[in-house]
Amino acid sequence: MKSHVIVFPGSNCDRDVAVAIKNISGHQPQMVWHKETSISQSDLIVVPGGFSYGDYLRCGAMASTSPIMQDVVKKAKEGVPVLGICNGFQILIESGLLDGALMRNSSLSFICRDILIKPKNQSSVFTKKTQVAKMPIAHNEGNFFVTSEQLKKIQDNDQIAFQYCDENGNVSEHSNPNGSLENIAGILNENKNVLGMMPHPERAAELAHGCEDGKTIFELSLIHI
Repeated sequence: MKSHVIVFPGSNCDRDVAVAIKNISGHQPQMVWHKETSISQSDLIVVPGGFSYGDYLRCGAMASTSPIMQDVVKKAKEGVPVLGICNGFQILIESGLLDGALMRNSSLSFICRDILIKPKNQSSVFTKKTQVAKMPIAHNEGNFFVTSEQLKKIQDNDQIAFQYCDENGNVSEHSNPNGSLENIAGILNENKNVLGMMPHPERAAELAHGCEDGKTIFELSLIHI
C-alpha cells in the first residue's frame, strides 16, 4: 500500500499521523512537502493538523494555495481517500473539497481537551463500524458553520460524519465544545471519499496515548486497499 502525508510550514501533527499509519499498516507513509506538485499513486492522503503558515489571513487559506493541493484535489476527485485532521479540515474546506466554514470557537478561546464523538454516517470508508469514541481536540477555529441550504444538502446526502456527544451517544448543547452547527465534528464530501474532522484520531491511536479509539479511523481507511 502507498499512503502520503502532506507537510506544510507550521504542520505539527504530520509525524504523529505517520507513526499511526506505520503502526497500523506496517508501511511507512511518504511525507510530501507542500511545494511538490504531484503525488505518486496513492491509497490514502492525509492532510494533518497544526498551524500551517501560522494561521495567518484565515486558517488553511494560504496552505490551500500550495502547489501540492492541486494534485490533492485532483486525486480526491478521482476517488482517492483523503483525510483532513483539524488544520487539515480547514485546508480541505478552503480548497473547495468540503462545504462550510470553520469559525472561531463560541468561547472565543483555544480548546485543548478530550471529547466524545459519535458517527452519523456509517457507510463511508472512514466511518463504517465506528462507534462513540474519545479523542482530543486542540483548536481555536473549530466552530463548523454552513448556510441552511448547505446544511440541508449535507444532511440529505448523509455527509455528516461525526457529531460531538456524551458518553451515552446523546447529542446536546452540553456536549458541544465549540458551538458547531448540529454538533458537527466532521463531514464528508458527496462521494464519501474525503473526510474532514476537528478531533485528532492520531493522538488516540495507541495505548501510550491513554486511548485507542482513533485507531479505528485509520484501520478502516487502510482496509479498502
